[in-house]
Amino acid sequence: MDDIVKAALAKWPNVPDCTGWLLLDRRGQWRMRDEGAQARGELGTPIRHAALIGFIERNYERAPDGRWFFQNGPQRVFVELAYTPWIVRLARRASGEPTLTDHTGAPFEPAAAFVDDQGGVLFVDASSPARAALLHDHDLDVFAELATLDDEACGGSLDWPDGRRLTIEPIRCADVPARFDFVASPASTNA
Repeated sequence: MDDIVKAALAKWPNVPDCTGWLLLDRRGQWRMRDEGAQARGELGTPIRHAALIGFIERNYERAPDGRWFFQNGPQRVFVELAYTPWIVRLARRASGEPTLTDHTGAPFEPAAAFVDDQGGVLFVDASSPARAALLHDHDLDVFAELATLDDEACGGSLDWPDGRRLTIEPIRCADVPARFDFVASPASTNA
């Protein structure tokens, strides 16, 4: 968390929370959602300002109840999630080995992999609680090249550079938030 945010929290400890105005889409873009976008159920306008995106990402955290938020000075801005709290990009190093980075640009070390009932690929790390991350749809071709998939079992495996073989398990989209302990829509809950 940025020092300026810590100072604002100390100065103004009782600022009310904000919900509905910020969304993380399925490609890792932050989007502002005005009242009209919220009322229409739209994703909102992509944020393009690099410094603002960096500030959001440095101050993005999980509340104990599973809601994700951006600490904007003294105010918690709870994030609507188009699917998962993290989006990852899959690439190959020069050696051909796979590597994952999250939407903030940080390395993401997978502990498990899943394919959902809509064809989405999810990775989960070993943190507690685990961070669930959707694979950016532009990287599905790289995943298909690297994974060994079993269509009948709706799963498969993926060899990882550290010598581990990740089992790819099937999962239902509707089960993802509860399974990985996060709230997809803080605005629609009383959490």
